[in-house]
Amino acid sequence: MQRSPGGHPPVPPRHALRSTPRARQRPPVRFTRRGRRVVMVAVGSVVLTGVVLMVDGLDGSGGPPQPTAASAALSGGAEGGGTKEAVPPLPDAQPMRIRIPKVSIDAPLMNVSLDKQKTIEAPPPQYKNLGAWYKGSASPGAKGTAIVVGHVDNESGPAVFYGLGALKKGARIEVSRADGTTAIFTIYGIEVFAKKDFPAKRVYGDTARPELRVITCGGTYTKAGGYSGNVVVFARMTGHK
Repeated sequence: MQRSPGGHPPVPPRHALRSTPRARQRPPVRFTRRGRRVVMVAVGSVVLTGVVLMVDGLDGSGGPPQPTAASAALSGGAEGGGTKEAVPPLPDAQPMRIRIPKVSIDAPLMNVSLDKQKTIEAPPPQYKNLGAWYKGSASPGAKGTAIVVGHVDNESGPAVFYGLGALKKGARIEVSRADGTTAIFTIYGIEVFAKKDFPAKRVYGDTARPELRVITCGGTYTKAGGYSGNVVVFARMTGHK
């Protein structure tokens, strides 16, 4: 896990990827945290702090696909239950690329980390095929919850995670790493959450095994308010190569 200068791991983002209306000028995308002394494993007592992703939306029925009720993860905990045996975690390594074959996602990953104001910037919206790994979270494949975010669209059309809402349980996600290994995750849930009701601990809570969350904007879109929520993909590591 990437640690802050004070030696304590950063708190994971809180609850929502927010969208901005198309008419507004977009400031840099920022993730924020509240306290430097909170350890991620203490999720039962942690108030997780915010994540913000600025994107433009597409009005009407031509917008991004949304998850169905049948795709929901189990709600009993951050790990979504688990009938399969746990796969031993990999050591920490820099994630390089994310692939989701079912929806033709194949994109490089940039790192996002804290600046002097204790915020981190997400991928620049002009780069449509670019995701971001939040360095305050686990390395994909290592023990804990890894967080990857990206835009659903921008002013020119669909972006890297436009198709997330069309995924189904059982689909595969691959994250290639700088050590030459590829962590393979199996999706066990895809849900869309309203920003006002976002289940922070369920999404960002630390886990005892390698987990992955892939997040983008979702829900309904209006020019006045942007997207109403976020699409979250829940996945657990089921192998590596």
